[in-house]
Amino acid sequence: MQTTNDSVPSSRRVFLGNTARLALSAGAVALLGGKDLLAQTMGGPMAADVGILNVALGLEYEGINAYQLGIKSGLLQPQVVVVATKFQDDHKGHRDALIATIVKMDGRPVAEKSLDEYAKALKADTLKSQDDVLDLAVRLELGATNAYLGVIPAFKDPQLAKIVGRLAADEAMHYAVLLGALGRPLPADSLPFGA
Repeated sequence: MQTTNDSVPSSRRVFLGNTARLALSAGAVALLGGKDLLAQTMGGPMAADVGILNVALGLEYEGINAYQLGIKSGLLQPQVVVVATKFQDDHKGHRDALIATIVKMDGRPVAEKSLDEYAKALKADTLKSQDDVLDLAVRLELGATNAYLGVIPAFKDPQLAKIVGRLAADEAMHYAVLLGALGRPLPADSLPFGA
């Protein structure tokens, strides 16, 4: 079974579609990468950027909670729990960077929902096996990879594109590891991400 953008949860598809119209400004990405001084000199449409960053933050919350649901489900083997916890920690790092960026831009980070709300939205009650949990994670990681890649073309400065590329690389790595855990082959086509 090959994972496509059609299997990406609707919130991620919406974000992917919006990134084509609303790309992060170079200033927002500079803040995201910890380059405060550079960000201060660049300016840009900060309100739109905060909105996009809040969508990304919402998606990171979704990823964190999806892994939490998988970890607490009792369906994962112990060695898979170790990997899921590592990936959840990566998403927590992304969350923290996004929150710091939004605050530095004088924005207000969106609030995280309850675990029960994420469980309902992600249909956690349908997860009956380790493969079900991993399949959900594969779809979410693919959506996150494509979402981050969707904003890269907006940048003129290769260093700023590199920062967002690093986030996408994290998500792509998670995706590839999860495919392997499911015994699925890597995508057959070259350039499988960002389309």
